[in-house]
Amino acid sequence: MKYQVIIIGGGPAGYTAAESAGKAGLSVLLIERNTVGGVCLNEGCVPTKTLLYSAKTYDTVRHAARYAVDVSPELSFNLPKAVARKGKVVRKLTLGIKARLAAANVTLVTGEAYIESQTAVRCGETSYECDYLILCTGSETLIPPIPGVDKVSYWTHREALDCKERPASLAVIGGGVIGMEFASFFNSIGTDVTVVEMADEILGGMDREIAAALRAEYTKRGVRFLLGTGVTDLAPSGPEGEKVRYAYKEGEGEADRLLLSVGRRPAETGYGLENLPLERTEKGTVKVDGQMRTSLPNVYACGDLTGRSMLAHTAVREAEVAVHSILGRTDSMSYRAVPSVVYTNPEVAGVGETEESASAKGLRFRTVKAPMTYSGRFVAENEGINGLCKILLDERERIIGAHVLGNPASEIITLAATAIELGLTAEEWKRIIFPHPTAGEIFRELLG
Repeated sequence: MKYQVIIIGGGPAGYTAAESAGKAGLSVLLIERNTVGGVCLNEGCVPTKTLLYSAKTYDTVRHAARYAVDVSPELSFNLPKAVARKGKVVRKLTLGIKARLAAANVTLVTGEAYIESQTAVRCGETSYECDYLILCTGSETLIPPIPGVDKVSYWTHREALDCKERPASLAVIGGGVIGMEFASFFNSIGTDVTVVEMADEILGGMDREIAAALRAEYTKRGVRFLLGTGVTDLAPSGPEGEKVRYAYKEGEGEADRLLLSVGRRPAETGYGLENLPLERTEKGTVKVDGQMRTSLPNVYACGDLTGRSMLAHTAVREAEVAVHSILGRTDSMSYRAVPSVVYTNPEVAGVGETEESASAKGLRFRTVKAPMTYSGRFVAENEGINGLCKILLDERERIIGAHVLGNPASEIITLAATAIELGLTAEEWKRIIFPHPTAGEIFRELLG
């Protein structure tokens, strides 16, 4: 059976490429081993944000008195119902993706794809041929080689998402985005949370001042942070070994549950990638050009497999670029303005250069910053919270970075991403009319 395009992996990159190619009139086969939507929709971005919104709503109601609203003293959080709602949201969005693929005449096959050559893929007992192959195999959870990890019961994000009984205590190994989002969720519903991070600050790669401010906020809420701390040993603990003991150089701790969230790595095993002589980067990831082509001209790679930016929204754009290349349209991938968001409460978002990355590159820049309370809308909706916003400008006064702590950082960061991608100067960005009152006006306030 012959298709013009075969896509392996049905996550954000895969289903976006399939829909785009199908709409353009190409014959498309999409092979996904599990459920369409990938990790992001089924056990990552969407389900975590659904649970986090439930926790945020709970936080809001608990502190409703700040906004002149009296609530019943019998307030409680129903974790099983929150998990059930999460499942409903995922199912609804999965059906939506399937409907869009069907409308684009995409053939969807569920099963294990095995690459036989750059033009041939087998799934089960059926072999398929193609003109173009797009690899979107995604990523998998990295399990750190901590001594004793094979002797204890631990959670990855997958198990944490399906938890229906609140643990009294939780140790989170890894203070990155995933770790902090789960720390936020469980802290909100009353779990005693400890975050153990090997680096000297949480959220590596994000603006350091913003990360420190978020850590300070969660420290006030009772989260314990062990920075610069590597776990040296894990072992069962408690009367029947139902708890986990974690040891580190300075001491040890104990928790009812252990969450491992030290990162993810490209998923490469089991797909037959070894049958493709793909050129690799110095880091060992699949090398691609600006059109997402690999060293084999008819083979493309998008999403986490490239290791460039392991974010769903980056994968979507990479998939669009790849399909445009196949169609002969002029397009290229830019990573200059990829927003990153941490959906804690308050949210953190950043795009472009941080002060640390700009300094490391030897860039000449200046920083302007102010509390989010410079925005009237923010003050009206965030009682007792200051937040922080900062903008980086280069020597020509172009916007090269922006970072926000405070709700709704995730919604307003695109304003800054647009300015960075378009190369706007402070004066040019200031000419844009910002609606009033909005939280996004904070950027205009900083521009002077």
